[in-house]
Amino acid sequence: YAINSNSCCVDAAQGKYAQMLFNELFEVYSNALRPVEDTDSVLNVTLQITLSQIKDMDERNQILTAYLWIRQTWYDAYLKWDKDKYDGLDSIRIPSNLVWRPDIVLYNKADDDFSEPVNTNIVLRYDGKITWDSPAITKSSCVVDVSYFPFDSQECNLTFGSWTYNGNQVDIFNSLDSGDLSDFIEDVEWEIHGMPAVKNVITYGCCSEPYPDVTFTLILKRKSSFYIFNLLLPCLLISFLAPLGFYLPADSGEKVSLGVTVLLALTVFQLMVAESMPPSENVPLIGKYYIATMTMITASTALTIIIMNIHYCGSGAKPVPQWARVVILDYMSKIFFVYDVGENCTSAQRVEEQEPPLKKVNACPKEQHRYEGTKRTHARIRDNDGQHSKNFHDDLSDGCGSQGENARDIVSCCSCYRILIKNIEYIANCVRRHKANHAKGVEWKKVAKVMDRFFMWIFFIMVFFMSVLIIGKAL
Repeated sequence: YAINSNSCCVDAAQGKYAQMLFNELFEVYSNALRPVEDTDSVLNVTLQITLSQIKDMDERNQILTAYLWIRQTWYDAYLKWDKDKYDGLDSIRIPSNLVWRPDIVLYNKADDDFSEPVNTNIVLRYDGKITWDSPAITKSSCVVDVSYFPFDSQECNLTFGSWTYNGNQVDIFNSLDSGDLSDFIEDVEWEIHGMPAVKNVITYGCCSEPYPDVTFTLILKRKSSFYIFNLLLPCLLISFLAPLGFYLPADSGEKVSLGVTVLLALTVFQLMVAESMPPSENVPLIGKYYIATMTMITASTALTIIIMNIHYCGSGAKPVPQWARVVILDYMSKIFFVYDVGENCTSAQRVEEQEPPLKKVNACPKEQHRYEGTKRTHARIRDNDGQHSKNFHDDLSDGCGSQGENARDIVSCCSCYRILIKNIEYIANCVRRHKANHAKGVEWKKVAKVMDRFFMWIFFIMVFFMSVLIIGKAL
């Protein structure tokens, strides 16, 4: 109990002397005037800023909301005492509104609330040194450059200075070369890369006196993981669907629908980005990527429509031009591995069906048979002796007589064969024309298929290079 009683006595003694000191100091003191003995002397104010938290960064309205601890230190010439006369009392804590305070404000304040600063206590030392610590939630204007969003870095200035006193009356100094970040609460969106402090002396057009200020530059780096997984990666995956529209078969009827669906999806993402960005001339990097991808998808959809028209040319179209036959069907089809049925990767020559040659058909088979019989008869006559000539003439006359009897049937039979041959030739010509028209349509379909493969790889390369470009900009 002896120790506790002694401490209580000390506190009571200090409280007694503190009350006495307070009464003597503020008996004739006025907080309305600058506390200097010589009105021509300059009062030096030391400023220190501690950043505690970034509450919000409004890119659209370009306003930074931060929670700061502001420490101001100066010397009051009328608030000094001899500590030996007051039992060694070297400091007291009193309300800040009782003493003179410098009217240091945030120049680039973007808040419409111009209330008084928080009336926290000050620490008054025996030599007249006053230390005033006050918390403040500031809203300052910040020029936001979203050119590289979401891989951007921002620099926001916090400029503090006296509102009415010029540099010949109140001079401001920064206690450290930078703001204090030791008590900073880590932010989920921004990384702090520094807060350097610089003193400026500016002469405004209204006044000839210099006005000093201290500017703290807050260097911020955006954490882009959230935007990569929610805005950039979906766009990247959707953009790779655009070239696949060329690989989709034309007969499926979904080629144009796929391009339009992808275009609408990218439009939704573009609107999401535009809502959070300020309406400025600087288009963000992700916005440029969206616009380039949307342009590419629009071009792919237009090319798909053109290629589908080529695919459905049919037999009524003109034949494939010679240059297209050579460039597209012969060379590009091999490069992009486009083959028809009956072709292979080693030989792209189409195996044409060989039509069997038509044999010459005699119109009158019976006449041919009788002619051959007559020839055989004459051969026998040349080989036999003359004694058989009479019998030969009798046989020949009998044969001729039989031929005369059947002549009318032979003529009728030959006419039927001629009509049948004409019909067969007509049918064969129709089949040839049908095959030629079908081959013409197949060639146009192959041209369309080769062009599909060509544009598919072209657009895949474009998407790849755009993705590499945006990642390179991020690094």
